[in-house]
Amino acid sequence: MKNRVAVVILNYNGAQMLRRFLPSVLEFSPEAEVVVADNASTDDSLEIMRREFPAVRLVCLDKNHGFADGYNYALREVSADYYLLLNSDVEVTRGWLAPLLAFMDVHDDVAACQPKLLSYNDKALFEYAGGAGGFLDRYGYPFCRGRIFDAVEEDRGQYDNIADLFWATGAALMIRSADYWSAGGLDGSFFAHMEEIDLCWRLRARGRRIVCVPDSVVYHVGGATLNKSNPRKTFLNFRNNLLMLYKNLPAEELSQVMRRRALLDYVAAAKFLLSGNVGDFKAVVAARREFARVKDSYAAARKENLGKAVSDVIPERVNFSILWQYYAKGRKLFSNLSI
Repeated sequence: MKNRVAVVILNYNGAQMLRRFLPSVLEFSPEAEVVVADNASTDDSLEIMRREFPAVRLVCLDKNHGFADGYNYALREVSADYYLLLNSDVEVTRGWLAPLLAFMDVHDDVAACQPKLLSYNDKALFEYAGGAGGFLDRYGYPFCRGRIFDAVEEDRGQYDNIADLFWATGAALMIRSADYWSAGGLDGSFFAHMEEIDLCWRLRARGRRIVCVPDSVVYHVGGATLNKSNPRKTFLNFRNNLLMLYKNLPAEELSQVMRRRALLDYVAAAKFLLSGNVGDFKAVVAARREFARVKDSYAAARKENLGKAVSDVIPERVNFSILWQYYAKGRKLFSNLSI
């Protein structure tokens, strides 16, 4: 039987996060089937699930497929009109699903939405991973209502309006199952990081909307599974961002944007090196090399994406450099930008 909505939590060695946050999901999600998909954890996640949460459906994957393919494999086992992809380190609130479902039910042109994402550790602040919804600049740098780079705003209700986005956070992403599969799902080759932005780009290019519904509020720990300064994360973010650009940029922009990105990436690498972050320096260089090595294997995906696009212009992909706005003009709040 097909459910209306399934909340699917992908877990990898997150036993303590499940113990801490799964109870709130179960208590405050009566509308949903709650599913935990385990990416072949080596901690005691499975033992805890079977002992403490025996009523929760458990999907056990054969190995650690990463965030992207982990969800792809898990969601094939889930039947629902809407998927709600939820990080294991998210505390949900009473009634959190109702505004999302109500909005999606009456807006058929919306493929996906997100709640307002606040920090679990300081609930007055937006959370880095998604704030009140994401945008993208000309050169592929993501930013959010409530967060530009490391400048995180206090939530004073300034972004409490429903807004169209370029991307919704993968920490708490509601998406129509039909749209998820018609767009090809998350790109499994990304493993982790940038995969939700890549998926949202495909959906937006095909004329589907992405929105934030801030009447729904959740609290995200963030950085709980991979520290923000980890060189592995740096590698994945840079490599996947370049792959995302190559897969989705309109033909007339590709050469110019990729040339500029090469310059900006090597400036970032030099900054890491000069500040003593040798691991991150090596990660950026390795990401550039890996992108050059595998780029041609994404030609078919690029051809498909461009062929299915209904427009080259996506309003939420802004035609300026967020680096220039932030560092040169000192515009560190989303409300300071002309969007």
